[in-house]
Amino acid sequence: MLDIKFLRENPDIVKENIKKKFQDEKLPLVDEVIDIDKKIRALKQEGEALRASRNDLSKQIGALMREKKVEEANKIKETVNKNNQRIAEIDPELAELEAELLKRMMVIPNIIDKSVPIGKDDSFNVENQKFGEPVVPSYEIPYHADIIAKFNGLDKDASGRTSGNGFYYLLGDIARLHSAMLSYARDFMIDKGFTYCIPPFMIHSDVVNGVMSFKEMENMMYKIEGEDLYLIGTSEHSMIGRFKGQLVKESELPITLTSYSPCFRKEVGAHGIEERGIYRVHQFEKQEMIVLCKPEDSMEWYNKMWSYTVEFFRSLDVPVRTLECCSGDLADLKVKSCDVEAWSPRQQKYFEVGSCSTLGDAQARRLGIRAKGADSNYLLHTLNNTVLATPRGLIAVIENNYNEDGSISIPKALRPYMGGKEIIK
Repeated sequence: MLDIKFLRENPDIVKENIKKKFQDEKLPLVDEVIDIDKKIRALKQEGEALRASRNDLSKQIGALMREKKVEEANKIKETVNKNNQRIAEIDPELAELEAELLKRMMVIPNIIDKSVPIGKDDSFNVENQKFGEPVVPSYEIPYHADIIAKFNGLDKDASGRTSGNGFYYLLGDIARLHSAMLSYARDFMIDKGFTYCIPPFMIHSDVVNGVMSFKEMENMMYKIEGEDLYLIGTSEHSMIGRFKGQLVKESELPITLTSYSPCFRKEVGAHGIEERGIYRVHQFEKQEMIVLCKPEDSMEWYNKMWSYTVEFFRSLDVPVRTLECCSGDLADLKVKSCDVEAWSPRQQKYFEVGSCSTLGDAQARRLGIRAKGADSNYLLHTLNNTVLATPRGLIAVIENNYNEDGSISIPKALRPYMGGKEIIK
């Protein structure tokens, strides 16, 4: 959410930013906000003047009563009563206008970074850099579900009976490989100096509204019926929510956390849920990294964070690339974002395995997360990045370590978590 003062002073910049995000239908909101803001400030000014007048008049009434000038005092009391009546009218009117202002401010997109490429949708995303040589072996690599099935590692028939489409059972060595990747991702980030955390897997609606846009929430979140609770779609939600309403000591910055959680997503949209495979599912597990820092440090952390994901996948013998998200592909709260994509030798193309984003002070403004500076308090910047989301990450490891004889080589980094096993046959 933008600072109302910034919008008030820079309406043209805000409108141009809306155009860059191809959301022209939101352009009228800027003028509406400015109009409502004027009314709010006028009402506040009127209310303050009336309260100041009431205080002065009350003093006059006291003086007149002491002088036994009752008639004069009663006349002033009438004025005070009128003032009180108007104040009583202003307060609900002010509350209604402030609610209308917030409603509009919540859907005006954040100002994107100057480096973000301009484009309407993800087809305009720009490749930044490749890491590792993408290899296409001379032998055929089957569809990932078929590979896993050879090891009796996947049961979607049973999950269909228990839970429906979009869920799965992982079994045996495949399930163990899946867990090994998560354990390694945890330790990888701890070695980078991040504090490990297991957060709540459900959060209240005020936290949801603080960390994401309403449109995202509708397309992603599962709500618990009859309760003000939502299943998290990523641990970023509850991890940032942890600091809601907090005043952080500047000496504690930056706050660097890595969190494990199961994640639950509706996956509403044209892409749909995979019938056979486990690439796009309703339930998955994730190791995330979260940073809260000073505004001047956020871009440095952004570049560190995506590089950690690249390093993680390269240590698993998976070639990757980074893809800069264009303006139209950015969620409204994001300032800048890039995807880390893994090489698929079967498809001979890259697919997304992680996403790194800086949101500026948007989440902090919504949730009231501030730092106590030397001169004054200020809003923190928040960043998030995927270390590993799996079973999607599992697919990348399986495909890139699949051998001609049908076995799967276990990357060296994962062998300690697999009891020293080097290959799955």
